[in-house]
Amino acid sequence: MSTPEDRVRDAIDAAHDELIELSHFIHATPELGYEEFASAEAVAAAAERHGFTVERGVASRPTAFRATAGDGRLRLAYCAEYDALPDVGHACGHNIIAAASLGAALGLATVADDLDLSVVLLGTPSEEGGGGKIDLLEAGYFDDVHAAMMVHPWPEERLEATCLAVDHFDVTFTGREAHASAAPWEGINALDALTVAQVAIGLARQHLHPGDQIHGIVVQGGAAANIVPAHVVARYMCRSTTAEGLARLRERVNACFDAGARATGATWRSEELGHAFSHMTSDREILAHYRRAAESRGRRFDRDDEGAPPPTLSTDMANVSLVVPSIHPLLGLATGGAVNHQPAFTAACATPDADRAVIDGAVALALTAVGVARDEALRARLLERS
Repeated sequence: MSTPEDRVRDAIDAAHDELIELSHFIHATPELGYEEFASAEAVAAAAERHGFTVERGVASRPTAFRATAGDGRLRLAYCAEYDALPDVGHACGHNIIAAASLGAALGLATVADDLDLSVVLLGTPSEEGGGGKIDLLEAGYFDDVHAAMMVHPWPEERLEATCLAVDHFDVTFTGREAHASAAPWEGINALDALTVAQVAIGLARQHLHPGDQIHGIVVQGGAAANIVPAHVVARYMCRSTTAEGLARLRERVNACFDAGARATGATWRSEELGHAFSHMTSDREILAHYRRAAESRGRRFDRDDEGAPPPTLSTDMANVSLVVPSIHPLLGLATGGAVNHQPAFTAACATPDADRAVIDGAVALALTAVGVARDEALRARLLERS
């Protein structure tokens, strides 16, 4: 007689070609956050074909969805990301995430009745800055979920990362145009204001708390060299180890922007882009089940065992983790030395090794859920959230 683990693996093996085809389709069709119409529909339609009940356009987001199967008491969710990055496409491997989460849901659905489970697949758009999971969180789509899981491609296998709290925002400086040669004294140089702010931020970096980070680019720097620029825009991200630290860092960075405005006579304003992401708390007991499941697929966690510092990243899964017991392990890929957000990592996410990661990730996530469902103490703890 087959075990639940056997049935899970068999179901995912049966969907192997479909899952790989989905991963390749999403990879070849990169769509930016909240615009992932083709990718979101491809994942939702696949779940629907396999008998899931699918609700599209949830949380007032056209590219978000919820797919459900089973009616057991313990409700476990997988998060599917599918947005790409500007210029470099799927350089974070969200095509692998989407296919692995779908595969895990398909596999777990075959044993949901036996294990008194409900399986939820959440299509979560715009992880790269917008925060689709936070949209779903605020709209109540995690309220009845007892645990949430996903895997994320990375150049090495790791159980977790240090997830930094982050916010994303545009800064606009406004001055006054003037002829740069004939009457520059009549102008107020908004680009100078930004330059002063950039220098202040650069000097401030040597005094930041460990874990605090600031990144920025100039989006619009003026119209012509002989016109004093009156309107410039920069895009920034601030990160910190906690949400409280992020708030303190923003005060310091805002003071730098204010210094640029005061020094030049310009004015400035900021506009938040999407949600702020929090720090993350992984559920250790669920993570232990994931490790055993991943090791059954030949995955190794030598770097964790060596005590190597975890890599740093930011994700809206972190916000979910502060409300729902969650895990976000890193799924190793052969990248030839490339790291996330590089074009070479994009290429690595559509290779035979990436295809193996899709299946390994799906099986590991599904078997994690089987382990959680059978762990009486853990199951009881999770059900207390009801």
